[in-house]
Amino acid sequence: MATPNEKLAASLEELKTLQYKGLRVIRSAALSRTHRERLSRAGYLQEVIKGWYLPARPEVSSASLEGSTAAWFAGMRDFVAGYCEDRFGESWHLSPDQSLLLRSGERSLPRQLQVWSSAGNNQLVSLPHACSLFIYRAPALLPAEPHAEDQGIRLVTLAAALTAVSAAFFIQQPLAARVALGMVDDTAELLQRLLDGSHSVIAGRLAGAFRAVGHADFANNITQTMRSAGYTVQEVSPFDLPPLLLRAGQAVSPHVQRLRLNWAAMRDAVIAAFPPPKPPPTDPMQALRDIEERYLADAYHSLSIEGYHVSADLIEKVRNGVWDSEGPDRQQRDAMAAKGYFEAYKLVRDFILKTMREPAQAVAPQSLREAMNTWYLALFSPSVQAGLLKPSDLAGWRNSQVLIRGALHVPPAKEAVREAMPVLFELIESEPHPAARAILGHFLFVFIHPYMDGNGRLARFLMNAMLVTGGYVWTVIPVQQRQTYMEVLEQASSYGEIEPFARFVAQLTRDQLSSPLPRPS
Repeated sequence: MATPNEKLAASLEELKTLQYKGLRVIRSAALSRTHRERLSRAGYLQEVIKGWYLPARPEVSSASLEGSTAAWFAGMRDFVAGYCEDRFGESWHLSPDQSLLLRSGERSLPRQLQVWSSAGNNQLVSLPHACSLFIYRAPALLPAEPHAEDQGIRLVTLAAALTAVSAAFFIQQPLAARVALGMVDDTAELLQRLLDGSHSVIAGRLAGAFRAVGHADFANNITQTMRSAGYTVQEVSPFDLPPLLLRAGQAVSPHVQRLRLNWAAMRDAVIAAFPPPKPPPTDPMQALRDIEERYLADAYHSLSIEGYHVSADLIEKVRNGVWDSEGPDRQQRDAMAAKGYFEAYKLVRDFILKTMREPAQAVAPQSLREAMNTWYLALFSPSVQAGLLKPSDLAGWRNSQVLIRGALHVPPAKEAVREAMPVLFELIESEPHPAARAILGHFLFVFIHPYMDGNGRLARFLMNAMLVTGGYVWTVIPVQQRQTYMEVLEQASSYGEIEPFARFVAQLTRDQLSSPLPRPS
């Protein structure tokens, strides 16, 4: 008689066979009831809607899709792509508006995705966590292709989407529209669609949009070509407010554009939330002594926010050099985290000292990148040396997709990290106001999520390095306010609202100016 493990292995073989056939979602009819129930109990299969299942990994998602936002948002893109492929083959795509939104680098999926298909039936398909699909019966489909960053969800091509969206899109989604315009490197495809469709009104709108963002050459080309073909074109900007100008030159990655635009759009709100900075201490050693007084509370709260269970005694053992690397502490995950945090903290402290003495050199993009890389290595070296992590975990920027538990926001793909991080360091270096450097540096660092782990701790180190060198105090985010902290970051990531996060940190900075958090017991 087969053992339970042998039975599970047989069921996994059935699932593997279906996946080898290219199925990303599994209809109930594709597996026997026995296999479905066995795989579901083991966490390898999760039901999304009645009769439709999504393959899962127990080590990633231990909760049900209904009970865990993390489990659902981890697989939502795969489910949507697989479900629509199964029903419609290649005869489907998202609406032009949503296609343009995702092409512009937006990483939070709308709660309701609008799917166009010639085989649609204007049906609403309810999904977990108040999400849904509206299957629109489209009289004709637009040119579309699978989008790799969205797990193969079919998006309307850039040119087709720009010519299909309404004028309202430029008012409702000005950032996405601005980024999409910046992705255009040539007007030929746009003009082909405008001319073939006799779209003189749309031509005037796009010409006005390009001129509004500083691309007068594209605007002129569109109007001149359409008029040469006999069309009357009235150029009108569709933007409600003047958008930020595009940089001259070739088309730019949407992720890079979003970084620059978010920084420019958010910095004034951040600065307004903070009191004016004081001149940095003339005596750098005095600043370091103040930081040192705050270290114990900082380490306790920062590690606790990440789920580590550390005590003040353990933190002191590590700081005083009496941590037993060969004894019982060696087996403790929390001890490794405390050890790594202290080693990284010392490097952050050195960076602050260097910045105060040589500000122009220390905050230069390459210097900041090198500094943060050393912080990351220090953070995780103890765990690697103890055998809790693989040596390859120290290799640098992440090489796979990550998800943020409980968040709508999905960090950009690994390829985008390599484009975005140098730009982030440039933005930090060029920003004159320390509060903007601190808050936007922290926010955009976790927005990009460049590492597989440690992003929160590193972002808080970066924030405090910018605060201290800019005339503010080292500010600790209390673990008791973790939920608020996560919520205000989510507002910034998914909805572009930076004010709540800025006000949250600014208030903590004010409170801790004269009354630092007490040492944990």
